Parts: sequence; C-alpha cells; structure tokens
Amino acid sequence: MEQVNVRWYVEDVSVHSSTVAVAGLPGVGHVGKLVVDHLIRALSAVKVAEITSTLFPPQMYLSEDSVLRLPRNEIFFVPETEDHQALLFLAGDCQSTTPDGHYTLAEAYLRVFDLLNVRKVYTLGGYGVGRMVEHPRVLSALSSSKLKEEVIAAGAVINSEEPVGGIIGAAGLLITLGRLHGMDGVALLGETSGYLVDPVSSTAVLDVLEKLVHLHADRTELTDLAEQMMTDVAAATASAAGSRPPDDLSYIG
Repeated sequence: MEQVNVRWYVEDVSVHSSTVAVAGLPGVGHVGKLVVDHLIRALSAVKVAEITSTLFPPQMYLSEDSVLRLPRNEIFFVPETEDHQALLFLAGDCQSTTPDGHYTLAEAYLRVFDLLNVRKVYTLGGYGVGRMVEHPRVLSALSSSKLKEEVIAAGAVINSEEPVGGIIGAAGLLITLGRLHGMDGVALLGETSGYLVDPVSSTAVLDVLEKLVHLHADRTELTDLAEQMMTDVAAATASAAGSRPPDDLSYIG
C-alpha cells in the first residue's frame, strides 16, 4: 500500500469541478466535521474521490455489514443550482497521526483540488476554550489580508491573538500551503469547550459559511442535534447542582 492513495469514483473530473472547496475533518469538538457531513447529506453530494493512507491511524472501521474497511477521507461534489454555486467538500474519518503526515496529506488534498479546479478553500474546525459556550464566536484566519472585509461582514471575528497557539492540522495547513498552489483560503473556527461533540458551535460556523459561499441548505438535522446537546448539558448541570450538599458553598467566587 502506498503512503497516500487516491481512488477516483468519476470518469470525467471536469464535470465534477468547482472553484470552491470546503474541508471539515475530525478535530476539536468535531465542529467542522459536523458541518460538512451535514451539508453532504442535505445537498445530496456525489462522491468524487477517496483518499486512504498509511499516515492515518491503524484503526479499521466497520461497514453496515460488519465488514472492516480502511480509514478514509473523501471528496464530494455538489453541482450548481439556482440556490448555490458548485461546491466540493472534503470529509472523512481522521487526520494524520504524525506531524510529517499532516504535511504530506495536506499536499495530497491540494493536488486533488488542483485537478478539480479549486481556487478558494474554506476550512472548518473548532477552537477549544475549556468551558461551555452558549453563544460561540467564530474565529477566522486568512491566506491574505484582502479577504478580511468579506469575512468580518459574514460575522466572523479576526484577532491576531486568537486562536492562541495557532491552528493545528488540516484546517491551518490547507490555508497556508494552499496559498502556494495559488488558492485563497479562509479558516473558520467555532468556539467550543473541547470536551464534547459540539453541534451548537457547528451551527455558528455554518451561519458564517453560508454567507461567504452564498449557500442555503436545510439545517433541521444540525439544529436538532444542537437543541439536544443544550438539553443534555442543562440536565447534567442540574443533576450536579442537586447532588451538592446544602452547606456546600464552593460555587461562590
């Protein structure tokens, strides 16, 4: 098995090309993954290519028939309609297990994007803040300052001091290395606790993305997940408060 393998599922790549790609791989709070997986389903996207790699974790996945398969990331295509432009999505199971692997895989994704005529990449992810966030901000980082105005107008926050420590993994690499491929790039990171899968943060990221790519998709599934999460968190908080002894004043201060 090669280090990186790309399997195409379409014969004519040109028919499944777009100037815009949106990437949402697993990461903090699965924020980006939830958005992209939701849009793939909501827009009935077509699978274009599959990437497998020895740089992925050695964790096999089960099919519906309990047959093991390799971990994989996939490229999906949505054709242009009256409601939105043509779009490509990068989604999947995992990221690399090593620093070198992150670079190698990012270049592999960008080579695929080159073949599909991509000129602008949006990467989606989470920004862990270590606490629950009821109304998450969406932080952004750019490939060029010329993109700043449109990103702020869409509702994202640009602050050179956040995210603290920069952006790790594909969400940052695709923007930075994409610039070397002649692609503009915008990273959108939703604030999240970092402890839970966070559809509330994903919904905030989707709000900004829709404005940037002029997209409107049914979001019932994602909204339902967000409402369920808030209900579960409220119930867990109430349960914890109820189990505290009456004379426990540790919550003051």
